Amino acid sequence: MEPAIDIDSYIETFPAATQKLLQELRSLIQQTAPEANETISYAMPAFKMKKMLVYFAGYKNHIGFYPGAATILHFKNEIKEFKNAKGSVQFPINKSLPIDLIKKMVEFKLKEL
Repeated sequence: MEPAIDIDSYIETFPAATQKLLQELRSLIQQTAPEANETISYAMPAFKMKKMLVYFAGYKNHIGFYPGAATILHFKNEIKEFKNAKGSVQFPINKSLPIDLIKKMVEFKLKEL
């Protein structure tokens, strides 16, 4: 399969339920950081300003959100219910996205940049 050339093409490769979550996450990032530009980087949707803001990706059982290590560390208590690693957090596809938390994480990342 060819890598996606844009975020729409990327999202279209997933089942409808996953597409809905990916679009919801995309819209939330757009609303929170309207000056950020969409791109594909490392074969994932991403938002960029002067530097990369955040990445996200769809998987079989979760949506991966990649705001970077400092953001993950700052929100470690808020994300403890989700599987997470140094620079990422996984949101299960069988649950609603934690909209308020994601918005706060994007806002934190904006201040960091």
